[in-house]
Amino acid sequence: MKLYIKYMVSLRCKMMVKEELKKLGLHFVVVDLGMVEIMENINQEQHDQLKINLLQSGLELLDDKRSILIDKIKNVIIQMIHYAEDLPTTNYSEYISEQLHYDYTYLSNIFSEVKGITIQQFIIIHKIEKVKELLLYDELNLTEISYKLHYSSVAHLSNQFKKITGLSPSFYKRLKQKRKGNLENI
Repeated sequence: MKLYIKYMVSLRCKMMVKEELKKLGLHFVVVDLGMVEIMENINQEQHDQLKINLLQSGLELLDDKRSILIDKIKNVIIQMIHYAEDLPTTNYSEYISEQLHYDYTYLSNIFSEVKGITIQQFIIIHKIEKVKELLLYDELNLTEISYKLHYSSVAHLSNQFKKITGLSPSFYKRLKQKRKGNLENI
């Protein structure tokens, strides 16, 4: 039986879900971002208890099909940007459509209707979060980050970064370095 869980986006979330399943005596086959496959069927009492326990951890057991699909879209994007070694070489609409086995227009319409932003805007937001992360690690320069995240140019990346954060990438990096320096002087 498959269960879908909202806000499950990290390894720590996966560990919490595994722990909650064990508490209820449920045996899992797979615990992945946003989805759990358990061996047995879950009864209503277990379902309700799991829902309550997950809510206390900031996670939500999904029931309706649209919410499940939206969560699947979000998880594909998060996995693609934050956890995959490289971004796909195909365009994102094709990649998402292939991963979920749905027509992209259908996915896009549902996502926009429910979330109030487009899939493309959601991707951009997450790419900028990844840029912030990479800037903080200071392992790659802006040109390398731009290439890694498939931006057409450093200028394009910088423009999107400024549009989302209100700061240029270099100013953002200086702020973080200044904050780190201040913390070291305490």
